[in-house]
Amino acid sequence: MTIAATAPVRKIPVTVITGFLGAGKTTLLRNLLSQAHGRRIAVVVNEFGALGIDGETLRSCGIEGCPDEDIVELTNGCLCCTVADDFLPTMRALIDRPEPPEHIVIETSGLALPKPLLKAFGWPDIRTRMTVDGVITLVDTPAVAEGRFADDPEAIAAQQAQDPSLDHDNPLSEVFEDQLLSADLVVLNKTDLLSEDALEKVEAEITSLLPRKRVMLRAVEGKLDPAVLLGLDAGAEDDLAARPSHHDGADEHEHDDFESFALSVPEQASAEAFVKRLSDVAATFDVLRLKGFAAVRGKSLRLAVQGVGTRMRHAFDVSLTGADRTGRIVVIGQKGLDRAGIEAALQEG
Repeated sequence: MTIAATAPVRKIPVTVITGFLGAGKTTLLRNLLSQAHGRRIAVVVNEFGALGIDGETLRSCGIEGCPDEDIVELTNGCLCCTVADDFLPTMRALIDRPEPPEHIVIETSGLALPKPLLKAFGWPDIRTRMTVDGVITLVDTPAVAEGRFADDPEAIAAQQAQDPSLDHDNPLSEVFEDQLLSADLVVLNKTDLLSEDALEKVEAEITSLLPRKRVMLRAVEGKLDPAVLLGLDAGAEDDLAARPSHHDGADEHEHDDFESFALSVPEQASAEAFVKRLSDVAATFDVLRLKGFAAVRGKSLRLAVQGVGTRMRHAFDVSLTGADRTGRIVVIGQKGLDRAGIEAALQEG
């Protein structure tokens, strides 16, 4: 008797989108979903912060074929910190659906280290049913050009002169570099904000950080053809040795260097004045990221705001419902933020 061979189970490809705070991950993801053309793509959104801004932004996108049940939002910490509690059950639930997704896209927190996430795909019941198609790292080119992630050699030397035992540690540069070191594709975003000379300098800097040659693409507003982003076939879970990390050998990864909190803000008299105040707050209190929503007097639509450092973007998006016109702003920065001072500043106006 001839026994028919069992066809191998098709692994669901998973794309990991990473990049520092404000690099444009959610915008790229929205563009990707708008061009899904009926393809079943499940989205896992992970945030560092108490308020799920990015998941809410995606839910309000109004994109056909992007139902809310395909957006699984994890808001209790980075994926790399909670894989045992949240990530694995989430992925199993997606796999076990009667109609599993054809592709899964994970948008990581801007403070996440990709490598611990990639390691999670080595779990036996995950690796037989999923594969990491590729890691896409978005780069905020103006932030790199401004030196946000660069060390200041003179400042470090001065600090070490005062304290020779000081072990230099730049958490911003470490997270930024770890995200690049795991990349299969590097997307230089917001290139319309820099000159050609500045872009070439950023490209040279990024190239110097990569452990091996990687495809590097330029983009504006994260607009790239899905055919470029999906189908990299990297099998990243089997290629970990080629993706070094500053945290290799560490038992676990903690985000002790950063903190986040959400604050309520009253209805605003003017959108422009509020955005200016947010920029001033970022400059005064050295805030890395501001994002959230506010109501503006006389407006039926809410004001969505996104800030990277002092650079702010805003737009009126969806209708406000109910009588409560209190807004919410997430504040993210390095440990030691003056919460009381920031809260007081945001209550003005």
